[in-house]
Amino acid sequence: MPRTDVTQLPFAKLYPLLVNKAVKKGRTREEVDQVTAWLTGYASSDLARLEQSAISYGDFFQYAPAMNPRRTLITGKVCGVRVEEVQDPLMREIRYLDKLVDELARGRPLEQILRK
Repeated sequence: MPRTDVTQLPFAKLYPLLVNKAVKKGRTREEVDQVTAWLTGYASSDLARLEQSAISYGDFFQYAPAMNPRRTLITGKVCGVRVEEVQDPLMREIRYLDKLVDELARGRPLEQILRK
């Protein structure tokens, strides 16, 4: 069975999954929006608008207003893969967001997640 390319999936389907993952662990949507905004430069209002659009997950990252230069400080494993070793630049950006939400769900303080 062929694997679905995550970059082609709708942002509107994937972002709520990230939010739910954090909310189940006692975090808030606002915190997920905050780490997403830190990574991509989108404002919370942009995220809400994009959730109502047909934008793909790949395009969400490719058209991000301002990818944070400090994102390269994000290290560790997501789904058994070290984010800093992901070769494909777009997949690395996607994994960065996965890692930030994982850290949020695990209770890490926001200041540490945002690499302050």
